[in-house]
Amino acid sequence: MNKAVRTRAGVAVAATALLVGGLTACGGADGAGGAGGASGGKGADAKAHDPVEAVKASYLKTVAAKFARAELSTVESDGKTSSQSGTKGWYPAAHDAVLKDGSGKPDARSVMIGDTVYTQMDKPLEGKTWMQMDLARDGKPGVRLNEDPAEYLAMLLGQPKLTHVGAETTDGIEAQHYKGSFTNADLITADESTKVMEEKNRQYLRESVKPVLAFEVDLWIGKDGYPVRVDSSSTDKKGTSKTTARFSEFGRVAPIQPPPADQVVTFDAVMKGVDDKLDQADKDLEEADKTLRDAGLPGLRR
Repeated sequence: MNKAVRTRAGVAVAATALLVGGLTACGGADGAGGAGGASGGKGADAKAHDPVEAVKASYLKTVAAKFARAELSTVESDGKTSSQSGTKGWYPAAHDAVLKDGSGKPDARSVMIGDTVYTQMDKPLEGKTWMQMDLARDGKPGVRLNEDPAEYLAMLLGQPKLTHVGAETTDGIEAQHYKGSFTNADLITADESTKVMEEKNRQYLRESVKPVLAFEVDLWIGKDGYPVRVDSSSTDKKGTSKTTARFSEFGRVAPIQPPPADQVVTFDAVMKGVDDKLDQADKDLEEADKTLRDAGLPGLRR
């Protein structure tokens, strides 16, 4: 039971991976005939869709929305797949999602608000259906990537390596496509080029991306200014994982709420109950062993 509880808890906090699908090639028109008109059009389009300004505008609009619908699918570095579907929130990082780990195990519902994670348990424990975990350690906030749309955009703020591919339709939505490839140094220093982020959020992001050695991304921003899709790949010391993230219903989904307090048991309380039962089992075995030996019979423990 101890192992099962710890494994289930691990499912709740699983998840920090970053992502890519394939980079989409974009053809351009070169040649002598009509070159002047084509060049002029490209120049105007490039100015209208300058990557730095486009990401900045989308970031500010996304931050104001606070919540969105999210669908993510990830292929981990070991080849295993996982997915999550539900609501994402940001500042503070949050989610209310159904998690699937691709192993055939039952889906797990997870609710996270800041450093507090609630996992819905398969079976009630002490009459309660949710287990609460605190991700903060020693009074310090837990540092992790949340894979929400504001976070993806924040990673790309001020990135001169981000380029504009062109107008495309993705998942039936008209959007502008941007792509880029970045080193760890790019990710850590890029946020210094803009002050649109609150300082505490900038510092948090810097800490979160430290383990990321390389990051490639394809980003699609819809006509309404919101990011509708992010394909990305993230490399750390364990290898490379790839994620496809789709976002919708910005500012229109219900805010994330914690489960009812009377349905929540803390992880520490669960572990204490497990430990107490294990201690009692040890005592029972010792007593049975003593009883057998007193009766002149072989004990349970040799």
